Amino acid sequence: MDGLLIYLGSTPAFSPPCFTILYYRFVIPLDWIHEFVKEQIRLRTLRALRGVRGSLANMWDSIQAWLLVCIIGVVCGCLAALIDVCSEYLSDLKTGYCARDFTLGQTFCCKSVNGRSTCRYRCILLLQPRSRSQAIDCPDWRSWSELWTPTQIHDPQWVDFLAYCLIGITFALVSAGLVYLNPNRHRGSKGQVKTTYYTAGSGIPEVKVILSGFVIRGFLGIKTLWVKSVGLVFSVASGIITGKEGPFVHVACCVGNIACRIFDKYEKNDGKRREILSASAAAGVAMAFGAPIGGVLFSLEQVSYYFPNKTMLRSYMCALIAAMTLKFINPFRTDKIVMFQVTYDREWHWFELGFFLALGVFGGVYGSIFCKLNYLWVRYRRTSWIKDHQIAEVLVYVTLTLVLSYPNIYTRMNSTDLVATLFAECKEGDSYSGLCVHQTSGYTTIVKLLAFAFFNKAILTIITFGLRVPHGIFVPSLVIGACLGRLMGTSVEYLYRLYPTSPFFDACGGAGTCITPGAYALVGGAAVLCGVTKMTLSLIVILFELTGSLTYILPIMLVVMVAKWVSDFISPEGVYEKMIRIAGHPFLNNQREYIHTKSTGELMQSDLDVIDANEENTVTTLRAKLSAMIYSGFADGGFPILNGDLLVGYISCSELDHALEKTKHLGPDTICYFGHSAADSSMEDVRGEGGAGGVGGGSGGHLLAPPTADFTVYVDLAPLSVSLRASVEMVTELFSKLGVRYLCVVEQGRFQGVIHKKRFLHYLQEVK
Repeated sequence: MDGLLIYLGSTPAFSPPCFTILYYRFVIPLDWIHEFVKEQIRLRTLRALRGVRGSLANMWDSIQAWLLVCIIGVVCGCLAALIDVCSEYLSDLKTGYCARDFTLGQTFCCKSVNGRSTCRYRCILLLQPRSRSQAIDCPDWRSWSELWTPTQIHDPQWVDFLAYCLIGITFALVSAGLVYLNPNRHRGSKGQVKTTYYTAGSGIPEVKVILSGFVIRGFLGIKTLWVKSVGLVFSVASGIITGKEGPFVHVACCVGNIACRIFDKYEKNDGKRREILSASAAAGVAMAFGAPIGGVLFSLEQVSYYFPNKTMLRSYMCALIAAMTLKFINPFRTDKIVMFQVTYDREWHWFELGFFLALGVFGGVYGSIFCKLNYLWVRYRRTSWIKDHQIAEVLVYVTLTLVLSYPNIYTRMNSTDLVATLFAECKEGDSYSGLCVHQTSGYTTIVKLLAFAFFNKAILTIITFGLRVPHGIFVPSLVIGACLGRLMGTSVEYLYRLYPTSPFFDACGGAGTCITPGAYALVGGAAVLCGVTKMTLSLIVILFELTGSLTYILPIMLVVMVAKWVSDFISPEGVYEKMIRIAGHPFLNNQREYIHTKSTGELMQSDLDVIDANEENTVTTLRAKLSAMIYSGFADGGFPILNGDLLVGYISCSELDHALEKTKHLGPDTICYFGHSAADSSMEDVRGEGGAGGVGGGSGGHLLAPPTADFTVYVDLAPLSVSLRASVEMVTELFSKLGVRYLCVVEQGRFQGVIHKKRFLHYLQEVK
């Protein structure tokens, strides 16, 4: 198929000439029923085999899916380990280098410093940058200012600041350059050129579109895989407020799509391919968070459109293999699969529920505000002069982010380290970058630092998400919520220390330590992430697998539910649905309820070109019809086949084009038959090389008769039809549940018009 058009604009009658048209030759709707029928034909042929050969063939067919998901899981785990190690190493270079071995990052260079854990020591270095007198703490890790002697530079901190900014800017420009130098350009039938950058952004919105029944050519290809992976490494290392989690889902789906080429069963059937892509999406979350169960639920809840039991089991297997591979490689030598493992020894108290609910309300409010403001900003960015200066845009944003982040310990941290620090529970003697306050006089400083970090992340994330670099929204959302949660928890802890005998704190029983600020950070992170992405069950399970803690599972469940209610009340669409709308991708949300305002007759197109089965349809006339259809914007459409005014079949443009290509050697005057008319042509059915279904020529007294071709094999002789009086609700269910491309509208068997899926989706965009 040569093209597909997505319609923008609005007309009451949905007349094609009135539409403003954007070309998306790379977006093709999938006919799920057609793919299902193809698979059933293949299975019938396979089951017909007898004997040992048949048993072996059927056995091999049944294990292909399991073998494929295992391959995908192993490759995804290896890729995740490679990306994690490279991004961590490059990120460390912003603050210094390892004098013992320049190829080592700070994690391995200072792996065992005075018996302290790596993460905690990294945070100490960030809180109090080392002077030369402190070199004994980690003699091998040195800041960039130590390249010079004290007499050569007046203020070492300025050298470290400039190195931090310049290295971060360089990494961001490398990432943006990789995206900019690998565009995808598509030309429509009218000459319009659409340029897209598949490797930018999260990738999850496009994965949702693909799994809902559309093909975006090139989005899951080899070039996209390597550019996304390399660009992600530099993007994360640069210091831009981003995460690896969304891009990991895209990378995993690229691996799954490429791996499908191993077996014809998945290579030649787009419906079966999507089963593997759903499993790959689960592996993407598993390799991002080390959360295989959460990955399966994420694929089910967020991205998959069709998720039968067999797909769930394969997704589970794929996510499990990816997580096991990552644990086996053990890239950071921690022997842990969870990223932010925490153990809360103290239980929560009933008086804390009010604070938790407040975090839930804030998460829903902020998530909705974030989605709306980010939507407006990204839309403005794509329609203003900024869209032509994407490298300069990245340069401005990364410079702003690094300059504003450097003065504050928490904004300067790597996002993963920051979340781990905010989630931590304070015990006697712990510091965690100053978050563990043992004297009441220290609360003021920590509250100020956390407040600055919260506003810094909350504002910059709004303008950063949507940049033309690989980036995600999971960890930034966790960081924002965790900063606010830790701020609230620290404030409550301060109040308890001031008024330990207050009746409000009776549940504490006068204990010296009653409040766990890290738990507030965990709850706040869940609330904001739910408000932004609309995740619920999968989010709860992911956080449980991330932290390994069940102590606060009930408050998290309550807060997530509150955040979901509040965010749905303000804005029913999550960030991914808004990104789909901005990109103009067709997407039928099967989880949304629509209040319809039009009838089936108003939605159908009645003035379209048809094929009369009783006319002499030559190759020339059919080619002219096909060209006109493509030019008018229906390259993914087709032609109803009529016998008078009775509907007898339907042929898609792609099938007609294929049939015409196979008959071009017969000449332009070849007469083509569809369905029952071919039986009256007394032509000889010839199937073979160069034939289209069947071809024949004149014989006997008809030596000068033109050749003929039977196109019946390409015709849908039982197109799905609805009555002119059918409710639009039923039409919605048919498109949603059956995944068809089109619906024919009839009245007492007489053809009235066609409702195309694209046109119907355009109508749904206007429905509240």
